[in-house]
Amino acid sequence: MEKIFTAQSTVGEIVALFPKASDLFKTYKIDFCCGGNRPLCDVLTEKQLEVDVILQQLQSMYEKSLEKVEKNWLDVPHTELIEHIIQTHHQFLLEELPKLTPYVTKVARVHGPTQPHLIQVHQLFHELKIELEQHLMKEEKDVFPLIIQFEKHPTEENRQMMIRAIEELMAEHEHAGDIIKNIREITNDFTPPVDACGTYRLVYNRLEALEDDLFTHIHLENNILFPRILTE
Repeated sequence: MEKIFTAQSTVGEIVALFPKASDLFKTYKIDFCCGGNRPLCDVLTEKQLEVDVILQQLQSMYEKSLEKVEKNWLDVPHTELIEHIIQTHHQFLLEELPKLTPYVTKVARVHGPTQPHLIQVHQLFHELKIELEQHLMKEEKDVFPLIIQFEKHPTEENRQMMIRAIEELMAEHEHAGDIIKNIREITNDFTPPVDACGTYRLVYNRLEALEDDLFTHIHLENNILFPRILTE
C-alpha cells in the first residue's frame, strides 16, 4: 500500500487525515493540537524518537483502520463540525468543570499541607476553568456565528473580523494547552501515590480525561475547522 504519511507531514495534518493517530501521539506525549503545525520529523527528533519506527507504526494503524468506517471531519460542512464541537466537547467541559471543582479543592485542602504540588494543581485547574468557560462562551456567542455569517456573506470585512477572532482563539488554545501540560508534569503524568485515597485517584483520572477531550477539541478547531475557513 502507498505510504500515507511522511516525515514532513505535520502532526496536525496526520491526525486530521487519520484521527486514530492521536492515540499513538498521546502515548509518546506528542502535542497534535496546539503544536499541530510542526513537521513530524522535527517533533520526533526533539523527543529522540526514531522517525522510521513511528512512521511504520502510523502506517500499520492506518491500514488496520481501513477495515472500519470512521467519521472523517475533513469531509463534513462547517456547520456540522461546529455543531459537533458544541454538542460533544463544549457540553463535556460545561458539565465536567463544575463537577470536578469540589474534588480538586478537597484533595488540595486535605493533602496539600504534606504534598504542596496539589495546591499548585488546584490553582492551575481554577485558572483553566475560568479561561475555558470564557472561551466557550466567546466561541458560541461570537466566533462560530461569525463563521456561519461569513459562509452566507463572504465579504472582505467579515473575513477580516473572522481572521482576528480565530487568531485570538488559537492563542487562547495554546495557553489552555500549556496549563494542562503543566498539570500533567506536576502530577507525574497523572500518577497518584500508591497509598492515595479514592478521591485523590478520582481527581487524577478525571484530569487526564479532561486533557484527552481538550486536546481532541483543540485539534478539531486548530487543524481542521480554522485552516479550512482561513483558506476559503
